[in-house]
Amino acid sequence: MRSFIHLVLFACAIAVAIGAFLPIVGGIAPGDVAVIDLRDGFPTGITVEQIGDQAVTFYKSMTVLLLGAAALLLVAALVGSRAAEWVAVIVGIGTIAVFGWRLDDRVGDYLRDNYDTVLTDRWGLYLAGGGLIVALVALLVPTGRLTAE
Repeated sequence: MRSFIHLVLFACAIAVAIGAFLPIVGGIAPGDVAVIDLRDGFPTGITVEQIGDQAVTFYKSMTVLLLGAAALLLVAALVGSRAAEWVAVIVGIGTIAVFGWRLDDRVGDYLRDNYDTVLTDRWGLYLAGGGLIVALVALLVPTGRLTAE
């Protein structure tokens, strides 16, 4: 059973890694969002297009956090470390949740009014978020054998 879980974690790591380079909301990809924007929030008066057009260096972008989560999932799949899996799931889901919170804080009304066009082309969210949710479910599978004595 655990070997199947390791295979699932490996697939989740690949999905999160690919999703880290694809758009999450509209034209906004994780590479367009700086980590400092996640920490402090987006500047006032910024639009969705301006967020998508930001020039952020790779190592200062949200992509690094998602790739770190994917790498930790890969480590968890290869060596069976539940601690690495917990950290990966918390970092990945936390990154996406904080991005959604900060985005809703600045341009939430625009997103709600134009959801039919802005919420298209979000394969990054599907892959990264879905991979992290499946990894969370795999984390909840018990490790030891249940024996009836």
